[in-house]
Amino acid sequence: MKIIIGCDHGGYDLKLQIIEHLTTKGIEVEDYGTNSENPVDYPDYAEKVAKAVAAGQAPLGILICGTGIGMSIAANKVDGVRAALCDNCYSAQKAREHNDANIICLGARVLGKGLALQVIDTFLASSFLGTYHALRVEKIMNLEK
Repeated sequence: MKIIIGCDHGGYDLKLQIIEHLTTKGIEVEDYGTNSENPVDYPDYAEKVAKAVAAGQAPLGILICGTGIGMSIAANKVDGVRAALCDNCYSAQKAREHNDANIICLGARVLGKGLALQVIDTFLASSFLGTYHALRVEKIMNLEK
């Protein structure tokens, strides 16, 4: 499995911890930045990761900023992306099962490292259930921008 990850300066430390966690599990991680705690604009990184996931360069992505809110708003502007802001395992599971989310957004200033890694693991272990959820996801994807 391959995951694309990106963050702004607020998510930099958590991003490094997530990369270490995932690579230890044998998951390939492609890092789209940022690469320091110097201030940057989160939409730039949300766009990079979202476009890569939408283009099929990886099935899933992870975005991290201070709250996760800005990343989720920005990523959802890209066609083909269903980015979900998750701060607990239940939401992460349902985002995959019911909404076929392909990007998870996290708030580094909201979640501690332990919970963040549990949320990521839950997201990655879950999969889309299809059935009647597929019609709902199709309706979401057909909404006009």
